[in-house]
Amino acid sequence: MSLPPCPACQSEYVYQDQSLLICPECAHEWDPTEADDDVVQVKDANGALLSDGDKVTVIKDLKIKGSSQVIKIGTKALVRRVLDKKDHELDCKVDGVGEMMVTAKFVKKA
Repeated sequence: MSLPPCPACQSEYVYQDQSLLICPECAHEWDPTEADDDVVQVKDANGALLSDGDKVTVIKDLKIKGSSQVIKIGTKALVRRVLDKKDHELDCKVDGVGEMMVTAKFVKKA
């Protein structure tokens, strides 16, 4: 019987104690039947879940900090990564602007 590696340190020396799996190297304990809570879930302005690789559209004009440039409504962007941050959850490539962090509440899934 093969057990999965430790999600905290990727150690292969995991053992089972009743219903829990335990890593002897980092002392991490987890229940393999429970859903993984480490998955970041970010929703757009309409409540749709966003993930890496999604295409989104800006729903309002956004000023760029430290610049006089503005991202206009309707500008398309490609979500490169969804991050677990409070203010800027999306690492995007915005058409005509380049790479930047965007708040999820200002976009909708295209």
